[in-house]
Amino acid sequence: MRKVLTGNQAVAYGAMLSGVEVVAAYPITPQTTIIETLADMQAEGLGDFDYIRVESEHSAMAACIGASMGGVRTFTATSGQGLFLMHEMLHYAAGARTPVVLANVNRAPAAPWNIWSDQTDSLSQRETGWIQLYCEGNQEVLDTTIMAFKIAEKLKLPAMVILDAFFLSHTSEPIEIPDKEAVKDFLPTYDPKDIWLDPDNPHTFGAIAMSDAYMELRWQIQRDMEVAKSVIAEVHEDFAHHFGRMYHQVEGYLAEDAEVLVVCTGTAASTARVAVEALRAEGERAGLVKIKTFRPFPGEEIMGALKGKKKVAVIDRNFSPGAQGIWAQELRSVLCELSDQERPMVYGYIAGIGGCDISVKTIKEIYYKTLESHRPDDIDMWIGVRHV
Repeated sequence: MRKVLTGNQAVAYGAMLSGVEVVAAYPITPQTTIIETLADMQAEGLGDFDYIRVESEHSAMAACIGASMGGVRTFTATSGQGLFLMHEMLHYAAGARTPVVLANVNRAPAAPWNIWSDQTDSLSQRETGWIQLYCEGNQEVLDTTIMAFKIAEKLKLPAMVILDAFFLSHTSEPIEIPDKEAVKDFLPTYDPKDIWLDPDNPHTFGAIAMSDAYMELRWQIQRDMEVAKSVIAEVHEDFAHHFGRMYHQVEGYLAEDAEVLVVCTGTAASTARVAVEALRAEGERAGLVKIKTFRPFPGEEIMGALKGKKKVAVIDRNFSPGAQGIWAQELRSVLCELSDQERPMVYGYIAGIGGCDISVKTIKEIYYKTLESHRPDDIDMWIGVRHV
C-alpha cells in the first residue's frame, strides 16, 4: 500500500505494524502527532495495544521499562526537553537490558525555547547505552522503526529512532507501507527468553550491585554494543530480502574519486546529494558519506570510507559547548588510528542549529571553503552566524 505520510505518521505506522503491545507517551512538540496517530489507530482498531497516558516523559519511559520487563513489545516517543526529562530512565532501560524502542524527533535544547531541528538532544544521550539510528527520509523512518524492534530484541538493548523536526516530522512524502503479515514474517511476536516480572517465579532485580559485579554488567553492555554492529548489518540485509529496500550504517555517494568528501546525517544528507550532483556538473570531484548509526559508532566502516582521502568536511547540526561538533569529534577519534599518509584532514562545520536551513548553497560553500584552504580556520567553523 502506498500513502502520503508525514515523518511522524511514518513512525506511528512503523510501531503499529511491528505489533507493539504497550505505548506510553507524553505529548511534546514536534513529536505529538506520533502518539496522536497511534491513539487514532487504537480507537479505529488498527492496533491492538495498551495506551498509557502519563504525566511526564520520565513516567513514560518508566512505564515502558516495566512493561518490557513483563515481556511485551513497548514503544514511546519524545523530543528535546522531554528526552532530557527521561535521561535518568534511559540509563535504567539500558542497564536493565530492556529492548524499548523510542522515536526522538530532534528538537533544539532550551533556553531560549526553540521547537525546530537540532541533533543535540539525542546526541547528548550518547552515554546512556542506547542504540541510535538516524533517518534521512520518511520511508527510512518507517522502515527503521520496524528494524529497531528486531535489533533491540536481538541484543536486549533499547533503540532510538531519530528524525529531524519539521523537515521530516511534519513534511509529507509518498511512502510504501508494508503488509502487516509481511512485517510479522520479518518481525515475529516478541518472545523473551526471560521475563523479569513473573508472579510464578518471583525474584529480586535492580538491587544494589557490588563493584565487581557492576563493572562486569557494564562490560557486557559494551560487548553487546560491539556485537550490535554486525546485528544491525544482518537486520538491514534481512529487511532488504523481505521488502527490497537496503540500508547501510555508512553509505557513500559519488565518493570513490572524491577530492573532498562531505560527511553528514539525517535530512542534510538528502540536500548534500543534490549539492554533490551540482558540484559534479561544475567539474568538481565532490562526494558524500552518510552515517546512519551513531551508537554503536561504525568506526571501521568510516575508516574504510575515508581512508586515503585528502579532505573531509563534517557537517554537524549540533555542538558540544567547550569541545566541538559531536559527529566530527567521534570521526576524528577513529581516524587517529590511520597513518599520516592515509588520514584525511577533517574540517568541522556547525550548521543548521535551532532549525536553521542547510541549503544546497550552504553545502556548496562548505565544499569550496574546504577545497581552497590549506587547513581549517578553527577546530569547528560556524556557518550562518552573523558575527562570525
